[in-house]
Formats: sequence, structure tokens, C-alpha cells
Amino acid sequence: MSASAPFIGPGATLGVMGGGQLGRMFVHAAQRLGYLTAVLDEDPASPAGRVAHYHVQAGYLDEAGLAQLMQRSAAITTEFENVPAAALRTLAAHRPVAPGPEAVAVCQDRAAEKAHFVRSGVACAPHALIETPEQLAAVDARLLPGILKTSSLGYDGKGQVRVDDRVALAAAWDALKRVPCVLEQRLDLAFEISVIVARAASGALVHFPPQHNLHRDGILAVTTVPAPGLDVALAERAVGAAGRIAAELGYAGVLCVEFFVLRDGTLLANEMAPRPHNSGHYSIDACDLSQFDLQVRALTGAPLVAPRLHSSAVMLNLLGELWFRDGSAEPREPDWAAVLALPGVHLHLYGKLQARAGRKMGHLTCTAATPEQARATALEAAAVLGIAPF
Repeated sequence: MSASAPFIGPGATLGVMGGGQLGRMFVHAAQRLGYLTAVLDEDPASPAGRVAHYHVQAGYLDEAGLAQLMQRSAAITTEFENVPAAALRTLAAHRPVAPGPEAVAVCQDRAAEKAHFVRSGVACAPHALIETPEQLAAVDARLLPGILKTSSLGYDGKGQVRVDDRVALAAAWDALKRVPCVLEQRLDLAFEISVIVARAASGALVHFPPQHNLHRDGILAVTTVPAPGLDVALAERAVGAAGRIAAELGYAGVLCVEFFVLRDGTLLANEMAPRPHNSGHYSIDACDLSQFDLQVRALTGAPLVAPRLHSSAVMLNLLGELWFRDGSAEPREPDWAAVLALPGVHLHLYGKLQARAGRKMGHLTCTAATPEQARATALEAAAVLGIAPF
């Protein structure tokens, strides 16, 4: 999108590449503002496709599908970082696309992503690129123990293997089919945070407060805002780093940058997502503008107003395992009535028709006047649902 792109007002149709829950929440936000919506996803039961005005049932690289989305849409965004950059380039030749294809391409490749962090003046974990047996043999011993990650198509812990020594590293690379990988040194973490920014094509930028994140098995489990244990100076550093990363990309849209905080206070960029992020879902209920509202604004050229956190919040991810409590073979609905009886609880289910282990079925946000109250309610809800305490 160019800095001089005109405002696209309500009544226009906004397109989304991808039909998952992030697309669904974008569609809801756009529809509240009076926009029509079109979703491209080949799944006839995709969460976003089921609620959009138009559902283009086609693959991301299907020429006819892309043409149909283009014809319907005044501007187009993406809800998933692994939408092929080539498809976004095709769309961007004819319509405003935010985020742009080149920015998405960087986020799709861990090696390019880390190089971008360095260009932005933001530190990241010590790492090495492994594409050949020679690079594998030359790995610096100081990077072990480490985590071997595929350079592309990895998220929610997929394509990642923890390795303790060279033998384990070689075996892991073989198990990953010797695709290009990045080996990251395993670090002594105090905690993990993320920062979500929204940036206009003009360069205007706003942000949410840093979020404290707890991961289990590589998948986000709990997000807490305000982030406990995060002092003002460190929070400002994280927000500044996220802003530099977005600016260096020439980014337009919503961007999430995840950070490691080491026990000595060191802040390191971990990875980034060119879209709204799971850790920002609390913003729907705890802020006056959600990350999806800002995604709509950045796409349409509407003014970016700084979001205000009006409530403390704890967000719990609801994974498919909750439908199979107590070892049941058939899925059973969790006790939503008991959860909804708790004060300040906001339940969001994504409309997915089948529960399975590791699948994100929804989220639960607990809001309150104080962090202590939000946490207490979230722990009660977790106990009802069978989620491990945190």
C-alpha cells in the first residue's frame, strides 16, 4: 500500500486470504464497521468462510480463485503467515494488500527473519543456518544445547526439535528431511512476552501493552496483561524494538513480535507474525480497540488511534484436548455454563466442527479491575475446564 492510498470507507468489500479463526475475528470486526467481507479458503467449513459475505472456495495459488477475490475486494489482508507470498504479489499488482508480500516473505523464513532483526538493531538468540552437511559439521559448539527449527512452515511448535549435542542435532536434521533449518542456542529464560503493533502505510504506528505469555508444548496457553514482572524500562525497550522491526520492513498492518526475557534482563527477539496474534485476543474484551479493529483500520487507510487497556486480563487458549477430558473417546462439550457463571468471563468459540488434540477451538478471556482479580477468575475457569494451573 502506498502512503497516499485513499481511505476505503464502509460499504466496500475487504478480502482475507485464509479462513481460520483469525480471519473470522477480522471479518467480525470489519462487519461491525459496515464493510462487506470476502474470504478465500478451500475448506467449505472454514471458520471465516462461514461468517463472511462471500466465500471463495479455492487454494491460495488458484488463479481463478485469486481473480474472484480480487474482483470482489477493494483491499486484501492475510490471516496466516504461510499464505504464499507469490499469491500476495499477484493480488498486490491489482489491489492494496496489507501486509505486503515482501514483508510476509521475510516472516516466512526464519533465517531471513533473524537477519531482519539484526538490520533493525534488535538482538536475537545466537543461531546458525543449516542447509548443507558442511554447515551442520561446522556448527559452533556454543550453540548446543539448542533448538533446531525448520526455516519455513513452522508455527505452534511444529518443525522444532530440542537437541543436546551433535549426535542429536544430526539425527534431528535427518528427521526433518534435511530441509533448511536454523539452530538456536537454548537460553535460560525468565519469561516470554509479545508486543503487537499496528502500522499505517504512512508510517504512523500504535501499539498494545506488552503481553506476558506462557507456552505449553510449543503452543500458547496463557496470556496475561498487564505483564507481571515487566518493569517500565523493559516494556519501553520491547515496544521500541517492535516499532523498529516494523519500520525497517516498511510494514503496513498488524504485526506481533515475540521476545525472550533472560534471567539477567536481556531482551531478545524470538520471532514475528505478520498478522494479529493469539496473544492479542484479550484485546477484544479488555481494550477499547482490538487488534482486529486496528487490522481493519490499517488495511483501509483509516486513522490509527492508540488502543486503551481498560481492564486487566488473562486469556486462556481452549485446545481440542478439553473436549476429551477423562480419557473419553468421543468429544464432549466442556461445562460452559459453569465457566460463564464466573464474573468477567468472555467465551470465544471459533466455529470449528471437529475437536482434536492441539487444535485451537477457542479462547476464554477473564477481565477484572485488577490483575489479581483477573488471575483468580482465570484459575477458577481453568479448574472447571481441566486446564493445568499456571
